[in-house]
Amino acid sequence: MLMSRVTVSPCHRGFFVIFAAVMKNIRNFSIIAHIDHGKSTLADRLLEFTHTISDRDMHAQVLDDMDLEREKGITIKSHAIQINYTLNGEEYILNLIDTPGHVDFSYEVSRALAACEGALLLVDATQGIQAQTISNLYLAIDNNLEIIPIINKIDMDGAMIGEVTDQITELIGCGEEDILLASAKTGIGIEEILAAIIKRIPPPKGNPNQPLQALIFDSVYNSFRGIIVYYRIMNGSLKKGDKVKFVNSDGEYDADEVGILKLALEPKKEVKTGDVGYIITGIKNAKEVKVGDTLTTVQNPCKDAIRGFEDVKPMVFAGIFPINTDDFEELRDCMDKLQLNDASLTFELETSQALGFGFRCGFLGMLHMEIIQERLEREFDQTVITTVPNVSFIAYNTRGEKIIVNNPSQMPEPSSIARIEEPFIKAQVISKPEYIGNIMTLCINKRGILIHQGYLTTTRVELTFEMPLTEIVFDFYDKLKSLTRGYASFDYHPIGYRDSDIVKMDILLNGEKVDALSALIHRVRSHEFGKKLCEKLKDLVPRQQFQIAIQAAIGAKVVARENISAMRKDVTAKCYGGDISRKRKLLEKQKEGKKRMKQIGNVEVPQEAFLAVLKLND
Repeated sequence: MLMSRVTVSPCHRGFFVIFAAVMKNIRNFSIIAHIDHGKSTLADRLLEFTHTISDRDMHAQVLDDMDLEREKGITIKSHAIQINYTLNGEEYILNLIDTPGHVDFSYEVSRALAACEGALLLVDATQGIQAQTISNLYLAIDNNLEIIPIINKIDMDGAMIGEVTDQITELIGCGEEDILLASAKTGIGIEEILAAIIKRIPPPKGNPNQPLQALIFDSVYNSFRGIIVYYRIMNGSLKKGDKVKFVNSDGEYDADEVGILKLALEPKKEVKTGDVGYIITGIKNAKEVKVGDTLTTVQNPCKDAIRGFEDVKPMVFAGIFPINTDDFEELRDCMDKLQLNDASLTFELETSQALGFGFRCGFLGMLHMEIIQERLEREFDQTVITTVPNVSFIAYNTRGEKIIVNNPSQMPEPSSIARIEEPFIKAQVISKPEYIGNIMTLCINKRGILIHQGYLTTTRVELTFEMPLTEIVFDFYDKLKSLTRGYASFDYHPIGYRDSDIVKMDILLNGEKVDALSALIHRVRSHEFGKKLCEKLKDLVPRQQFQIAIQAAIGAKVVARENISAMRKDVTAKCYGGDISRKRKLLEKQKEGKKRMKQIGNVEVPQEAFLAVLKLND
């Protein structure tokens, strides 16, 4: 069947028949699931059952090699591993391309899925279909993947196997007999899953005689060897010593080492069509390797790049500053090292009057930002101050020029702005029907517009909203979880920019702007936000011997104010009775001194004040 689709010269026919037989036994697949549905545990069982990993090397979440991944129970960095399995006396090569589970990393998920022919759709028997399950399923369907539905955790007391089966059949239109039952923790159903991978997922298609065309789906940094690039070969083959080219980034390099992905890297002389492998070229800069790029050879390049490549665009921006300004150079080194492991992180130099030198960083989302902060603290022992996170706005001035605003200091003067656009998202929430009112109230208060409401089953409802991205940056996810007692799942994707009434709010301490506390916010929310922030700062800024005025201002207009009263030294304590005029004289002297102090006094803002902005609703 494969040979009828390709034209092969007679001299290559014998080789191609042999290679087609090898390709027939390759399966490339991924596992897609919502967070905490057992994806990493299933991967562990597959590796254990096929003896890919020895018992000595086996531990929980073996493909998640960061402590942070194990603690949070999520996959942050995608992994790939080759599994050998024999079925009915025939040996098969199964390439598991693991994917991150969180919405922030959806582009990485889409590229990993593009490198596969099939996907295991894993659904928790106790929780049913959730938002990211649907989101990643649609990505898999867009890539024409064969879907194998699996209900996991069937051994648990709260398992709703019948109900979840109905949800899956309704969602993807399969028969009940197509759904596999498993428990990744205990190993139930693992043999049936491996058999289904081989029987249902088609082998890779491709022509080994065409020029090399490979899809880059991930890269990792090794401190000794530089960037290690992971790819899936669509056509042709890659040999050690070939001069290769990255089509979109236009870089040319020598293939110092190529090979396949076991638990450790396994060098080979050649990696062939349909297989998943790695290449080491000595690249030291992560920006030169882009996920989704096409890898080909310089001597015989492929005609077309693989479709779907995008430059990863940061969605959330925040400033990162060292607590001690003397640590700036050390922080710069740490950021450079971190970017080698995470090409999605972007940063540039920024100076703040309040915090000194630091970096304006771009993140894929709030989880990505949290992970970067945690990694700076754990891996590099850097305690940092993070400023108010905000999204990227587009401002048009009165001359019609377009200005991209990533932080409040880049906002033009209000008199020169014609209009401002802010990013909007399509948000999908899945929950129980009894929480519909709470969810609607929350989303509508966050300037959301209800687009669709539908029942997946009698006990699960799906709500779709269009809402501004800036409204979910702060506390949306936490509020959603508390209002639904944890029974809501949330997913979103960007849908473009729309006109909006965005203003820059400054915080002033005794008339001096604290640029690190400035925020870009919708005019409707500005008064409420300013009032809360002033109240919070009143509790956190230490009292001085003079009064401190905390003001939230939009341009010249003050929208909220709080006063921190002055500490008063008891200057009359030394007067034991006597004439009242003596006490008055001391109090007048103190009053004059306080006036002078107010004129020259500086207010120290503690680190907690900057962190408080992130937790205004606690």
